[in-house]
Order: sequence, then C-alpha cells, then structure tokens
Amino acid sequence: MALNSPILLWFRKDFRLADHPMLDAAVRSGRPIIPVFILDEVVETYGAAPKWRLGEALQEFRRQLERLGSRLILRRGKAKECLLTLTQETGAQDIWWGRTYDPNSITRDTEVKTALKAAGYNARSFRGHLLFEPWVVETKQGGFFKVYSPFWRAVKDRNIPFPRPTPEKLAASTNWPQSEDIANWALGSAMNRGAQVIAQHAVVGEAAALQRLNTFLDGPIKAYKERRDFLAEPATSRLSENLAWGEISPRTIWHAGMRARHKGAPGAECFLKELVWREFAYHLAYHSPQITTRNWREEWDSFPWSEEDDEDVLRWKQGRTGIPLVDAAMRELYLTGYMHNRSRMIVGSFLTKHMMKHWRIGQKWFEDCLIDWDPASNAMGWQWMAGSGPDAAPYFRIFNPETQAKKFDPDRAYITRFVSELSPDPGSEASSFYEFCPRSWHLTPNLPYPDPIVDLSEGRLRALAAYQARRDQKD
Repeated sequence: MALNSPILLWFRKDFRLADHPMLDAAVRSGRPIIPVFILDEVVETYGAAPKWRLGEALQEFRRQLERLGSRLILRRGKAKECLLTLTQETGAQDIWWGRTYDPNSITRDTEVKTALKAAGYNARSFRGHLLFEPWVVETKQGGFFKVYSPFWRAVKDRNIPFPRPTPEKLAASTNWPQSEDIANWALGSAMNRGAQVIAQHAVVGEAAALQRLNTFLDGPIKAYKERRDFLAEPATSRLSENLAWGEISPRTIWHAGMRARHKGAPGAECFLKELVWREFAYHLAYHSPQITTRNWREEWDSFPWSEEDDEDVLRWKQGRTGIPLVDAAMRELYLTGYMHNRSRMIVGSFLTKHMMKHWRIGQKWFEDCLIDWDPASNAMGWQWMAGSGPDAAPYFRIFNPETQAKKFDPDRAYITRFVSELSPDPGSEASSFYEFCPRSWHLTPNLPYPDPIVDLSEGRLRALAAYQARRDQKD
C-alpha cells in the first residue's frame, strides 16, 4: 500500500482523541487520515435528546480535529453507500472503525464490512467503547454471564492496558472530499424549545469530560458508596453522558478509579463496579440481543402489562402523577436530559408495578429524552426493574416512592427543585418546566398539583398479586 494512500476513519460514538485504538493505529501508520461521520440508518433512529446531544458532540469534535490540522467530513445516507462513495472520491483503500456492540449497530457494520471487502477494499475494525469485548469474558463452562456479581468477579482483577495519549498531530489529506453542513441536518429540531434549557446542563467534549472526572476524584468519590443515592447531592460522577458519546474512554476512567482505590478512597471500588455494570449491559446485548426489544425471560411474555399509551402514561411522562418523587424525577429528565440513577429505578418501578405498564413504554421515553442514552444500559435497566431481565430485581421488590423520598430526599430539596407546585418559592428550574414542555400538553403554572393516579398501597398489592399469579402459573 502506498504511503500516501489515505485511511478513512469512520467515527460513530467515539468523539475523542486520547485512548482511541483506531486513531492511535492510524497516527502510527504515518499515512494521511480522513475522519468521517455518517448520519446513517442507525443514527437516524435516535430519539430527540440523543440526536441533539450528538450534534453538540460533533461540533466539539470537529473543533478538536481542526486544532490538529485535520477536518471532520460529514455525510448523510446509508453507511455502506456513503463509504463506497468516499473511497471513490478520495482514492482510499482502507476504511477503519471502532467496533460497536448493540444489535442494530452490529447488523449495520456486518453489512458494511461485507460490501467493502466484496468491492476489494480493506475494512478493519478496532476494539470499541468497552473495557472487555463481550466475547472475551466467559463463564467456566464457556458461556456468557447472566448475573452481574460473577461477571464482576471474573473481570475485576484483569489486566487492563493503560490509556494511550492524545496525538500531537494528524497527517492531513491532500485530497479532502466535500462535507455536508451540520446545520442542514437540524439534529436538534425535535427538541423544539427544550434544547435551550437542556443545553445549560450538558457537559460536552473530551476536555469537559476529563474535568468532570477530576472533579469527582477530588471529592465525591470518597463518600460515593454512602451518598450516591441521595438525590439532591452532587455525589455521582455524571460521566454516563460522556461515555455514551465516547468523549472519554472507559480505560481512562478505570485507571483513574484504580488510582483512587490505591490511595484509599472508600468509594472507589463501588464506583468501578458501576462502570462494569455498563460492560455487563453490553455483554448481555451482544450475547442475547433480544434484551433490547422484548422480554429477556420469555416466560414474562404472558405477564399482564398494559401497552396502552393512555392518559395515565401521559401524566407519568409529564411528571404529574401526583406522587412527588416520581414527578420530580420525570421533570428532571425533561428539564436536564438526565435523571439520577436512583430516580430511574423509582420511576421504573412505579410505571411497571404500581401502574402495571409495559417496560417498553419507559424504555422508549428514556430513549427520546436522555442525553446519556445508551441502548444496552437503557434496555437492561428497564428489564432489571420490571423483573423480566437477567439479574432482575425480585418480583416482590416494589419501590415505595414515599419511603424512598424520606430516605434519599429527607429535606425535599430534590422534589422542590423540580416541582414548582410543591415549593413556596420555586426556583428557575422548577418554573421553567411549564415554559419549555410541549405546547400540546396544555400545561400552565397555575394548575393545581394533581391527586395521585394510583394509591400506592393498592398499586403494590395489585402488582404483587399479578407477579404471584405468574409464578404460580410457571410452577
């Protein structure tokens, strides 16, 4: 291969320069590099908030590349067709990308690799956005793990290479192809007015992600195990947003957490376990891809969840269930594009158990609203809470939002931060909910706080009866 032959680097959700196996290999080759992003058939399916956040990630990554003397070429269309066109325009014979592990991406990448090789091109994939690729972690019997705890024990002492440094310069192409204008893609159009408020909460780009990690290591990690569930406290890293877009690598986070552990930070191991939860989600999505679309446990297919998107579901989405903690969490989601992990469990339990609605309703809403949306983690989280997935919560574990509020929001700071009707002097965040929520909801600040859509005790008993009936039927 001629030394001046360019390499097409197809970026997907890996918008960083440091610890990037594909980019590192391309830099070491000494050959010209043409970075490419394609708004392809998988990306087109993203929900409103993820699409908006993607646009922010792309803009920042483009600036990073330009500082190193490079560019980011943008194209829209089927990945296979766009890449074949780019090879003809640039003379590139090599097309590289970082592997992805969710079912839709695997289908796309398989089709792309087959087409490129059939056309005589060199298609090469690299280790992607995980610490451990799904096929390298096996049980003693050679199968995949279905429970988290043994998965953690299997990986916690593995040797993980140190992250690679940021390249100082990228070899630029002498034959740049045309790039589309990201403004014409209107990636934030589905957000409407909501983009204005969510933009205040997003932390975008590699430099910001590293600063977020350092801030966490400087303080909150010490009490992470004890305080991470307290809803109003800045006790978590919030790195899920940056991991979702590849603005920081899991190896960078892992080694930072290990350094904190060696220095005696009490919460470091708990933090590392949470990072490995993400690995476990992709392990499951790779080995049992049905987890993203249907009940992982087939015996749950007969469970009497309602899939009707009715008035009660709308009130759940609006944060107007009449259950203060649930409503605070749902409004946090809509106002910030994020929801505290403890809150995710609480609203998931409420939807699937107290309301007896199918977890797919919640999965889809989160997919539309989360700026840290991740296909594997979102699917596993919903199935874990509903009881239909692997390593699931026992059927009798039904979170009581009132008890959870007393335990994890004792002074109601979280509730009053987001629910204006319950605060004597609501702040800007709580008040802005009515300003930025969809006009089609016809909500105004003078509406009284609603009565509960379900009595918590009655809802719990109804769910327990349905869960027990399913168990009896199974037995």
